[in-house]
Amino acid sequence: MNKDQKNEVIELLKGKFSQYNNFYITNTESLTVAQVNHLRKVCFDKNVEMKVAKNTLIKKALESLDNEKYAGVYDALNGVTALMFSDSPKEPALIISTFRKENAKLEKPVLKAAFISDEVYLGDNQLATLVKIKTKNELIGEVIGLLQSPAKRVIAALLEGKKEGGEAAEAPATPDAPEAPAAPAAE
Repeated sequence: MNKDQKNEVIELLKGKFSQYNNFYITNTESLTVAQVNHLRKVCFDKNVEMKVAKNTLIKKALESLDNEKYAGVYDALNGVTALMFSDSPKEPALIISTFRKENAKLEKPVLKAAFISDEVYLGDNQLATLVKIKTKNELIGEVIGLLQSPAKRVIAALLEGKKEGGEAAEAPATPDAPEAPAAPAAE
């Protein structure tokens, strides 16, 4: 690879690191070509970009963006490295976990590090933690559910009171509200 090609790869990686707040550094060494292709397909289906690059080029791209911000991941840049870029902080972790379960004899891909919204997770032992991370949409859903819960209980209690008490459970008319006209008598 000549200098121009290396610079091209560094620029491509810089673009990816700038585009995504989350990326995983994995080791896919000893996976067969068929297994790597399957992993790439799964990543593609889940909107996760997978790139393989040399560690020195990855480090140069990170250093040129913000050396201090990414310093925690430099120790993970050894051996064969595949990067997984995602908008979701946990999707790559789910992909890795599922891939391992489907291929019971495999312990690969190995998570070397993950960079999730300015936090660094080092080591494969962090995979279980990363699988449990809540996405922004999951957190919003939980908050909405919590906010709706008291209102649902009040409405359910009112409806239950109406069923048990019949007409007495209805809210009384306010004095300044006009009364509804009486229905005409049937002939």
